[in-house]
Amino acid sequence: MTRVSLACLVATTVVVATAVPASQAYRVPDGASSVDSAAGSPVEPRQRLATATTASPAGEAATRDSQTAAPNRSASRRWVGTVIMIDPGHQLGNATHPRQVNRLVNAGGFRKPCNSTGTATNAGFPEATFNWRVARALKRQLRARGAAVRMTRTTNSYDDWGPCIDVRGRAGNRVNADAMVSIHGDGASAGTRGFFVIRPSDRAGWTSDIYRPSARYAQRVKTGLVRAGVRVSNSYGEDGFDVRGDLGTLNWSDVPAVMVELGNMRNRTDARHMTSAHYRKHRYARGLRLGIGGFLFHR
Repeated sequence: MTRVSLACLVATTVVVATAVPASQAYRVPDGASSVDSAAGSPVEPRQRLATATTASPAGEAATRDSQTAAPNRSASRRWVGTVIMIDPGHQLGNATHPRQVNRLVNAGGFRKPCNSTGTATNAGFPEATFNWRVARALKRQLRARGAAVRMTRTTNSYDDWGPCIDVRGRAGNRVNADAMVSIHGDGASAGTRGFFVIRPSDRAGWTSDIYRPSARYAQRVKTGLVRAGVRVSNSYGEDGFDVRGDLGTLNWSDVPAVMVELGNMRNRTDARHMTSAHYRKHRYARGLRLGIGGFLFHR
């Protein structure tokens, strides 16, 4: 997302699927399967967040190297009982449902479109798919350590749209999440490269209760990504941070929340990283997991 265009940022929040009204989010019948249209690989059927567990199914854990391997039992115990809300920003079907996603909603005392389409690499790899795949990799790493994980969407399909930013923003509140992270890719000019973390500004009646812990959370997420080898953005002040008061996803949250632009999809180097499964897992997802853990366990 660019600072000039809010299209990408508008739709980036974390939502609980159980809290999403059928009229506002998904168009796939219960039990039906969907398809990751950008890759042709099957995606799990839509499911209610309330059914999510902290267990890590054997079939879900991919081969891990020393960087992403699950910790020993005593080290992982600290994650048990934590709840993390992950928001894979946007949805592939936002582009095919303009009436629904352009509908204005309350974004925190003002009105903005329900959602947006997101950006893409120059070769056409959609941001929605990038967000989805990083979110899935992060979910696996967190669940392997004992955390309960909730996601704002359970499909990546052109048949689905939303949820809206106000619903996403309230998602963490409804499950009493310890932290929420909204995952995105930027769509800036080609010379911009690297990640930055967006935290909420101090808005009375909206984010005044979370802006301080969210600032600490943002610092930990930046540290985690740097530790994982991800480059800090050479734009947006070049310090790896941005502060926003106009994002419904952050404004509606009552739990510590950040949005992360993990790279610029219009930059050749970032695009190569963002389309690499290895980089998404061992750099982006690992860095986010380190950042979340740093915030929860080293306050």
